[in-house]
Order: sequence, then structure tokens, then C-alpha cells
Amino acid sequence: MPPPNGSYADADGVKYHYLDMGTGSDTIFLHGGGPGCTGWSDFGPVAPLFAADRRCLIVDILQYGRSDKCRISGPMWDFHAKKTVALMDTLGVQQADFVCNSWGGTIALCLAARYPERVRSLVVTGSMPVFYGPLAPLPENGHRGRAARDAYYGGEGPTREKMRRLITSLEWYDADRLPDSTLDLRYEQSLDPQERELAAMSDSPRGEWQDLTRELGQVRAPALFVWGMNDAFLTPDYPLMLARMVQRGNLHIMDHVSHHLQEERPVAYHAVVTGFFDSLANPWVPA
Repeated sequence: MPPPNGSYADADGVKYHYLDMGTGSDTIFLHGGGPGCTGWSDFGPVAPLFAADRRCLIVDILQYGRSDKCRISGPMWDFHAKKTVALMDTLGVQQADFVCNSWGGTIALCLAARYPERVRSLVVTGSMPVFYGPLAPLPENGHRGRAARDAYYGGEGPTREKMRRLITSLEWYDADRLPDSTLDLRYEQSLDPQERELAAMSDSPRGEWQDLTRELGQVRAPALFVWGMNDAFLTPDYPLMLARMVQRGNLHIMDHVSHHLQEERPVAYHAVVTGFFDSLANPWVPA
């Protein structure tokens, strides 16, 4: 399914590209940080399901897609959170549900801690807001994503086959189910000259890496961590730890998926997330 026509919005000195689909409760989708990722590449398969009864704002985060490729200085998640709130202001969104993958989820958790009045609820998949695990050190000290990005852009540079290997080894459980359209979308976006320039600088233009241990305890919004049983980055013990660190944490583990649940099993993902949203209408209140 090709991406629909998007729009642009100025937000505190930067420009965002986003898609606006459906009507209903404002729901902001924030994608992951893999090479060539965009809001549509990460959420296109599931977006029409949510758009049936929600307003879906599918954002290209800064430095990705058609949004500004600005340089970031200072703590990176604080920077993204502040700019995302500015985008909400521009779009007239006072409060939203957030549905997020990987980097996007870490942005949303930071935003929920810093600006609690702007977040109604959080759905987080495959994110790494803290640098340690409950049972053992994180794989490659939590640097697996950065190593994969450097390998993809290094050597002979990006190729379609390298993108296939990256997605099927780190993001998808079943390589045979990866659509050519998704592969092409990611590969073509990864060739963007500005994205390649950022990649050549490694982490230097992306801001200072932040550990959000202290911030997680400040997240008051109900949060659902939806995780792949076969996530290549972080095993399910990690999101269980996160669910216990926030004030109202929940956890769902999905079988036969890796890092991009919303793409591999969009119907199941939508059902789980919608069930969580519906449950918020009848919150548990202690006796």
C-alpha cells in the first residue's frame, strides 16, 4: 500500500512531516530508528485499522523520512519530547494516546514524564529507555541498533540486499513474509542524501544518549508494553521490568514476532492495543 499524501507542520523551529488519517481520539504514532524508517513504513499495515475510529497522526520523527534532518545537541530524548509537544501545539492536539515502536517509544516515555498532561495513554513496543536488563547485561551493551546502522551504511554503502538482511535478522520473525513493498520503501528512504550524511557521522548529530530510569517513575499515564516473544534486541524480561518501573504498567507478549509486531501481525496488534484502550474506560480503582 503506497503512502498517502502527507502534510508539513512547523514546530519550535523545525519542520515535521506527518500523515493525518481518520477521525476520533487523537492518536500519535512514532516510529523506530532503523535505517530508512518512516511513520508509514512502520505503521502503514496497521494504520487503516486504527483510523476506522481514531484520528491517526503518523509522524516522521526528526532526522527521518521527510521531517527536518536537524542536528541535535544536549540530551536526545528531551529534545525529541520537547519538539513533539511543539508539534502537538501546532496541530491543536491538547492530549493524545501514543502508539510507538523502538525509538518512538522512548521519545513518548520521556514526553510522558516531562509533560504528563499531554499524554492520555502509551503503547510501547521494542523500546530501550534504560541501559540495563533485569537478568543480564543488554546484548552488545545495548548498542546493537547502532552497530546495525553503521554496518548498513558502511562498506559498499546501502544495498537492497543489505536492507533485507537487516530487517529479517533484527526486525521480522518470518523472513518469508516481508513484503517487497516494505523492503523497497525502507531501502529507497535510506538512500536520502541527508540521512546518509547523518549516518556517516555515527551518533554525533543525534544528541547525548539518555538513560530514563528516573523519568520512568514519573510516568503517570497508563502504559502498555507490547513485545515480541522473539525480539532480536530485548527479551521479554526487559519490558516486564519497564512495566514495573512506571506507575500503571501493563505487558503483552506476542508469539511469532520480533521487533516490528505492528507490521508482521497488524490485526493481532490492533486487537491487543484496542483492548487496552477500551479498558481505560473502566479503570481499576483500589478499594
